[in-house]
Amino acid sequence: MKKTEVRVINKKRIGIGFIILAALMILLAFRVAWIQIVDADELTQKAIDQQTSDIPIEAKRGSIYDRNGKELATSITCYSLWVRPAELAENKSDEEIEEIARSIAPIVEQDEEEVRKKLVKEQALVKIAQYLEKDQADQIRELGINGIELSENNKRYYPLGNFASQLLGSVTIDNTGRTGIELEYDQYLGGVAGRWVKNTDVAGNELVDGSETYYEAKDGLNVVLTIDEAIQYYAEKAIEEGMKKTRADRIMCLVMNPKTGEILASAVTPGFDPNEATEPVNEGDKEKFYEMSDDEQSNYLFKMWRNPIVSDTYEPGSTFKLITALAALEEKVISNTETFNCGTKITIAGITLHCWSNRDHGIQTIRQALGNSCNPVLAAIATKMGAETFYKYLDAFGITEKTGIDYPGETGSVMYNLEDVGPVELATIGYGHSISVTPIQLLTAVCAIGNEGILLQPRYVKALTDSDGKVVREFETKVVRKVLSEDTAAEMCENMEYVVSEGSGGKAKITGMRVGGKTGTANKVENGKYGDYYYSSFIGMAPMDDPQVAILVIVDSPKGSYYGSLTAAPIARSILEDTLRYLNIEPQYTEEEKAAIEGNYTVVPDVIGKEYSEAAGIIGGCSLEYAKPEGAGEDFVVVAQYPAAGTKVKQGTSVYVYDR
Repeated sequence: MKKTEVRVINKKRIGIGFIILAALMILLAFRVAWIQIVDADELTQKAIDQQTSDIPIEAKRGSIYDRNGKELATSITCYSLWVRPAELAENKSDEEIEEIARSIAPIVEQDEEEVRKKLVKEQALVKIAQYLEKDQADQIRELGINGIELSENNKRYYPLGNFASQLLGSVTIDNTGRTGIELEYDQYLGGVAGRWVKNTDVAGNELVDGSETYYEAKDGLNVVLTIDEAIQYYAEKAIEEGMKKTRADRIMCLVMNPKTGEILASAVTPGFDPNEATEPVNEGDKEKFYEMSDDEQSNYLFKMWRNPIVSDTYEPGSTFKLITALAALEEKVISNTETFNCGTKITIAGITLHCWSNRDHGIQTIRQALGNSCNPVLAAIATKMGAETFYKYLDAFGITEKTGIDYPGETGSVMYNLEDVGPVELATIGYGHSISVTPIQLLTAVCAIGNEGILLQPRYVKALTDSDGKVVREFETKVVRKVLSEDTAAEMCENMEYVVSEGSGGKAKITGMRVGGKTGTANKVENGKYGDYYYSSFIGMAPMDDPQVAILVIVDSPKGSYYGSLTAAPIARSILEDTLRYLNIEPQYTEEEKAAIEGNYTVVPDVIGKEYSEAAGIIGGCSLEYAKPEGAGEDFVVVAQYPAAGTKVKQGTSVYVYDR
């Protein structure tokens, strides 16, 4: 080969080598540029993660107290378990890591494989478990494993368990409000989390010359409720007993102070245990729950957590007659002395509307009509008032709008639009049918009677306090508007008292106390039409000369007796008796009542000619038991009684009523 040929070949090789080297340099430059520009943020963050330990410091969630400082929800110390996978991998083999997983899994009550995956996860810091008890934390410490750490945090705890559960609500696994007061006031209760940031090596060890910053957590505020734990207990005890007697689907009870709008008790049964909020309380229901699909379980839990006092509507029935009477008296469409005829029915626009009773109540005043719960009279009064005037008062009483209560998920009423109200609709609204309201709406409206005609906004929370108990914010009584004159309010107080002392609300009567109220019984709507079950209710106040307590009891679908006078009124009486005694409201006995108490006797009332449900209420109001013939229904008229009216008997004696 010639020398010149060798040179040409070398030049070619050098050229090819240069081209390859240049290409590599270009690729390298491109890669460096990609790393420095495109991947810069991601790689910077990875470097920070590897060189920085950022441990969250959980804020202590504020407590929830009743109005007297009784703790209803608090936070207790617990522990979270963390792992630094890089440090663990540096000191332990795969077999040793598997052994660690086997040791930890039963302590934290998790699957072994689930724990192992967390131990080898490609992340600087991984949470293995939270809400560990002290004995679990002690067992972890005894293992003495480098790379495994424990941090102290808080767990929500409800010391009274299933108590005011729908009201209080519960928290999620992250300790944030999920339902109820816990959700409504989460921004105050939750506080602000802190952080502990320090420089570490790749294994997580703190650097000698590294920086360290500690951001202290700011604890949440405490919430002080308007609820009184004692009155709440009376309500829950009474409705639990009521569930046994009535075999109802559920019972709701709301107790308020009509002078302030403060809610003193808010009880619903069945409830749940907020400490185990994702499980039913009843063992039988638990078995069914675990067999449900995910969607079915979600629906079950949503229903269990829901507070129907604020979030559900119901047809109020005859308790709504108080609103109709109030509006008509205030508008001076009627007077307390004007009389009306029952006739057992009334025809409106060619449609016949019947009284609940087959007995003609005859000529009666509005007071007597309320005592008899006469549908035709209230229908006639609503008709006389007119839809526009009636709706003006429904608006004023807050029936057509939400109350604005400090609670999540409040529902509004279901009402006809004014332009859609015809003569028949107007008449039926007059006696509480064909509309649907929330319990909080109705009791708030009726409380205006006991507050000289002033409507107040209801509320569950009294104040917010800091960890030292100092009041940070106080929630004052909020006046919505004046809806009645003092004279009309006073007249209605007397009318309500008549219903209990002389009418169908007798089962709510308390000797020595001036109790007023109104019973209600309304068919439940099922699949768009009235079904076979009822809402039975009682709404009332005491003492009527200066009302301090207002109450609403709703019995949902009682089995057997379904009239409000027989189901809801006795429950209300039990709660009122305990509450008035607790509030140190002294009974004022008449001379006749004193003599009856001293002699342990009472006088049998005359109930001949009255419907059984009405007669039973009157008999019960005289501290007597009532009984009916075997096989008799709920809707007969009493034609005979034993003992006879006027007979002096011992309290608790049974009075037998007969339908033939």
